[in-house]
Formats: sequence, structure tokens, C-alpha cells
Amino acid sequence: MRRILASAVVLVVLVGVFVVKLVDIQVVRASALNAKSQDARSQPVKVWGARGDIVDANGTVLADSVMRYDIVISPKQAKLAVVERKQKQDPKHKADVTTEELVAELAPVAAELGPLVGLTGDQVIGVITSKLAEDPDSDYAFLAKQVDTTAYEAVKALDIAWVYAEKHPSRTYPNGAVGGNLLGFVQADDGTPLAGLELAEDQCLAGADGEVSYLHSAADWVPIPGSEIVHEQAKDGGTLKLTIDADLQYYVQRVAEEQRRAVGADWATVTVMEVKTGRLLAIADVPTVDPNDPSATDAEDRGSRAFTAPFEPGSTFKALTAASVLDAGKATPVDQIIAPYRYLPPNGANINDSSYHDDERLTLTGVLVDSSNTGMSMFGERISDRQRYDDMLDFGLGEQTEVGFPEEAAGDLHGDPDDWDNQTKYATMFGQGLTTTAVQIASVYQTLANGGVRMPVTLVDGCTTADGETTSPPAQGTRVVSEQAADDTSAMLERVYAEGWLADQWEIPGYRVAAKTGTAQVAGPDGQYLPGYLVSVSGFAPADDPEFVVSVSFQNAVKMNSSAASAPVFQEVMSQVLKKYRTVPSGAPAPDLPATW
Repeated sequence: MRRILASAVVLVVLVGVFVVKLVDIQVVRASALNAKSQDARSQPVKVWGARGDIVDANGTVLADSVMRYDIVISPKQAKLAVVERKQKQDPKHKADVTTEELVAELAPVAAELGPLVGLTGDQVIGVITSKLAEDPDSDYAFLAKQVDTTAYEAVKALDIAWVYAEKHPSRTYPNGAVGGNLLGFVQADDGTPLAGLELAEDQCLAGADGEVSYLHSAADWVPIPGSEIVHEQAKDGGTLKLTIDADLQYYVQRVAEEQRRAVGADWATVTVMEVKTGRLLAIADVPTVDPNDPSATDAEDRGSRAFTAPFEPGSTFKALTAASVLDAGKATPVDQIIAPYRYLPPNGANINDSSYHDDERLTLTGVLVDSSNTGMSMFGERISDRQRYDDMLDFGLGEQTEVGFPEEAAGDLHGDPDDWDNQTKYATMFGQGLTTTAVQIASVYQTLANGGVRMPVTLVDGCTTADGETTSPPAQGTRVVSEQAADDTSAMLERVYAEGWLADQWEIPGYRVAAKTGTAQVAGPDGQYLPGYLVSVSGFAPADDPEFVVSVSFQNAVKMNSSAASAPVFQEVMSQVLKKYRTVPSGAPAPDLPATW
């Protein structure tokens, strides 16, 4: 009886202990133990938020994101797999293998794996043995980075336990170098935007990564279906729509590069702008970068010089001065002067034309046709420096365009006009002593072509977020000069096109064209002028109902260092634009303004 009673007491005590332990586990510490268990059997996984696409005006994809894969191996697991295989063959085999045994056992699988990721079998084994030599417990080593889906699927099909893949979103540019200087590029390994619109519009394009976790089996780490927990939702980036037309961009880049090589120029830019909207339809910078492989292009050629390389515009600037004088009511297109080779104004400045000539009896139209510095100075001095300066600002000079391109130059109007020296007062009338960018000059001609109303320069048409929300840039124009002043300037530029020295080289049959040439020096980083000249042509068509501006610049065209280097490109590009957009030919002849008297 005592034994039964003692056994009962022991049993009650044991049951009590178990009950207390059970309550502690299932009630008191249940949450903590569940969390610990979940942590031990759950695997957090990053869910990538895709970077948004960049598309042209017609939806053609210029930049998109594709999934690439990093092929990773576990050297330790590779070795353990060999040990287990050896022990299955011989239960008495020790729990280790020599390097020679490891190499011999891995050789067949390495020979299959290596070529799939661009390596030899020996190189695969080399990665494993070198990592194990550094750390016998090495559990992680890259075999290949950013392989494509085809390679990933081939590796996966081998079903090697110690080889796995990590997703690695990557940026690709399906059209290669088309618009490359505008698009920019990203860091290959982590997708950080480094240049161009990739950098400037990162707020639109950047995705946000998310995170999920799932439970896995203890034995083989296989995910348990239905156990996924979303900790943070991934969000894709928005779609950036440009004003650029990819087909036109390709054409303009090709024409510009062919001519750059033909004339031996260091670089060239070509800008195509829509007159009534200020939209940029093409911006060619040659040499051009392919964003898929930016390192293949010299660093100085990877950006867009159309935005970032300021220069003295030279005689293309005379159209702006003429418009200012006309707008102030201080001249008409037929007003007359006698233009000498050298002009010595009362303030002590010394102005001369590019080549010697006797005194010429020119109208304001003739000053533009002959591109006379002395003649433009005599008309420009009819208005104050302050008035000309204010007009320059209104034309969009001296500050960045609305595009806000990375490292975009504002240009330099040589400080405040009150600080201009005597020579600068006159030099700024014919495009010297100040700097502009190619896009700014295109904007000046857009303003003149648009009846004196400047439209914001536009490269980005809008951003559509992953949620479908769309933002668009403002499109409100600003009047700079009167419609009459703009129309008169356009009429004079038509005479330049018809009577100027390049008339035979830039003729576009069936259309009235207004255009002006320019030749200017370019200052280097140290402020000293670089060798050669920047030669340019800017103009618009049809002049009777302007729709498109084309502006062309070549730097240091050693085989043809004059605007004759730019004229053929202007002619080809403008002709293509008019044809592409089915522009109606001009229906009436250009005004016949006298150039001389």
C-alpha cells in the first residue's frame, strides 16, 4: 500500500511538473517561443521594385529593366557533398577529403557548370578550393554576376545542391547608343543612377524594394506553401516619357557622326526643336555613348554637350540683337548704314569684320546677309546695354533651361552690363564676350520663329507612376519681343538663306527657310581659347509658318573650319524633319528685302 501511495505521489508531482512546463511553454512564453521558432524556420527575401522605363514620344522603349542573376556557390556544401558521396561508397571513409579527392570528384560537374557562366571547369574548381583555403567553412562565393535568363535556366537545370542564384535587376538600353548622351546610365552592380536623365529623373524612375518571408522545412530548407508573409510591398518605378522621337534621333546622330568624321571635328551637336511647343524632337551629341557599355566611350564624350558645353555663339547671335533693335523701334529691316571694315566707336572699342572690305552701303537686312560685325555694332548701339541684356535674359540666356539636365550650363552674359568694359559692350552685339549652350541658341530661334513667344524648353513629356498617375511639365509661353519684330527678323533671315554664301549648300526645295551661320572661339577650362573654331548654323522652316528649328554646331572641324561644315547637316536634318512630319510646302515667295542701297 505504501508503495502504491508513493508511486501516486511521484506521479502527481511529475504530472504537475509537466503541467507547469506545458503552461509555461504554451501560455507564458508562447509568443516568444513562436517568434523564435518562426525566426529559425523563416527566410527573409528581398522583392525587387523594378526601375521604370524611359520611352520616346511614341512609346518606343529606350531604357528598361530586366532580371539578371548572380550565380552563387557554397564551397563548404560542395565539399560536404563530396564527403557524403564518398561515405556512401565506403561507410568507413573519414569525414573529410583531400584537395586531390575534392578536385577529382568535382571535375565532371564543374565541366558542365563552367561553360554555362563563361568559365572553364578548372576555374570553377579554382573558386571553390581558393575559398576553402581561406576559410574551411566558406559558405558563399560568386561564380558569375548578372547572367541572363537563358544561362540561369541552364544552371538551374543541372540541379546542383550547392549552386543557387540570386536575382539581380539590371538596366538595359534596347536601342543602344540612340539618345545615349541624353539617357545617361546607371552603376552596373547596384543600379545607382550616374548620368543623364537616369540621374535627373530618378525620382520618377526609381522603384522601392519590398521584403517577404516564408517558413521552410528544417531538413532541406524547402519553402512551405502558403507561409509567405509580406513585410513591405515592393513598388515599381514610373515610366518616363520623352519628347524625343527615337527614329529621328537615330537619323540625326548618324548624319552628324558621318559629317564629324568627314570634317575632322572634335565633336558636334544637332538640336531639333518644335517651334510652337518648345519640345525637343532630337538632340544628337557625337561622339555618342552606348549606355549599355559607357566605359567604352571616353569620359568627356558621355554627357550631352548640347546642354553642358557653353560657347561663344558668334554670328548666329546677331539675329537676337537685330530683334531687340527692331522691338525697341530703333530700326527697320531696310534702315541704311555705311559699314566700314573697322569701326572705332566713341568709347574706345575697336571692332572689325572677319576680312577686309571697303565701306559697304548696307541695310539691317544686309548686315545679317553679310554678317557684318561693324554694321551690327552700329545698329546695336541704338539701344542701351541694359535693354539688350534684359532681352537676353528674356530669351532664356544666362540661366539653365527648364530641362534642368545634369551639369547643364547656364552660359555667361559677362556679368552685369554696368560692369561690361568698352569692348564687351560691342562684342556682345555679335555673339562674342558671352557664352550660350546649343540648346539655348535653339530656344532663341524658336522664340523668333514663334512670333516672339518663347516656349519652355521641354525634353520630358511626363512621368506616369506605377499607380497610373501622370505628371506633365508646364507649357505656358512668354512673350519676349513683339510679333512684328519677330516676323521682321524672320524675313531678314530668309534673305540670309537665299543670298548668303552658303545658299547653294543648304537649299531645301519647296520650302522657305530662315537661317544664320556662326563662327566662334571656344574657351577651355583655364579660360584660354581652344584651337580651332566652333562653326554653326541655326534656322527654322517653313519660314512662312514655322514648325521646326534645327541648330548645328561643329567644334574644331580641321578639314573645313567654317560654317560650310555645318550647312550640309542642317540641310539634311531639316529636310528629313519636314518630310517625316509631312510638312506642307511653302505657298508664297519670301519677302524681297534689299540688302544694299
